[in-house]
Amino acid sequence: MLILVIGCLVAKPVKATEPVKIIFDSDMGPDFDDVGAIALLHALAAKGECEILACCASDRYPTIAPTIEAFNQYFHRPEIPVGKAVDGAPDFTAKNNWNDSIVAKFYQGKKSSGDYPSAVEVYRKILASQPDQSVTIVTVGFLSNLEQLLKSAPDQFSSLTGLDLVKKKVKNWVAMAGDFPQGNEFNLNKHPLASEYVLQYWPTPVLFSGFEIGNRIFTGEKVANRDTKNNPVAWAYRYNLDTYNDKRLKKRNSWDLTAVLCAIRDPQKYFYVNGPGKILMNKDGSNTWDPSTNANHYFLTHKYPYQYIADLLDSLILYEPKKH
Repeated sequence: MLILVIGCLVAKPVKATEPVKIIFDSDMGPDFDDVGAIALLHALAAKGECEILACCASDRYPTIAPTIEAFNQYFHRPEIPVGKAVDGAPDFTAKNNWNDSIVAKFYQGKKSSGDYPSAVEVYRKILASQPDQSVTIVTVGFLSNLEQLLKSAPDQFSSLTGLDLVKKKVKNWVAMAGDFPQGNEFNLNKHPLASEYVLQYWPTPVLFSGFEIGNRIFTGEKVANRDTKNNPVAWAYRYNLDTYNDKRLKKRNSWDLTAVLCAIRDPQKYFYVNGPGKILMNKDGSNTWDPSTNANHYFLTHKYPYQYIADLLDSLILYEPKKH
């Protein structure tokens, strides 16, 4: 197995049995491709390809953290720490309020959003406990949590500032964010001040799966046609394909799924990796790409026909855990 070391574009051999240590950070509500992303994450964990250290909500809508935990429970990993979004993060979900229904139908527990620790606390506790340069963070939502992590002060978990803790413990950050080489993308423009700060000061290599990547890859129809009674992934896709934004859809764009795939597997196996360069934020939340400045930023472009990647993603999100 070859893994891309983004910072120097050198492929180094890694033991096939060595799982990628992942912290998953998701808005899990305004759209529903996050459901495919967390299903994909658990499918690859079941294959031994990754270790899920924690999951964090980047949206403050009250049932988003419980929604994430409901999926972790379904995949038999209820012990995974879940953090709630920091103060100041966006606070909304889709018009059909699918989070509330997931929690009502599938969540086993009585926690509300206020019962979860802050995402920054979860980040600092987990990062402090891990070997140096070992953690991959994958964000498929807003950058609010990462802004506050970088600004965080020493605490009971680590004597390091947030910036220094990230620099010491994080190997790579993979983000579903931006539109390349220029555009105006949701995950960045909904909290532009946080986005601008993180993109300016983040100290490790960053790989972006931009809007234009997942926008042309459509998935979810197969899992939506599974039995939805005891499967929250199938239920979420079926319900959202039928009701999202008052429309009926056959499939959904796969923005978040591509980021998770490339956080765990060698991205060059599926896409071209462009860079280094630097993503630049504009005041209106839009972004442009500067290829002349090396900020250790990289972005994906398509290599294969879209359906080839869609079939791969669909096959992974069909994963169902064995019944206890």
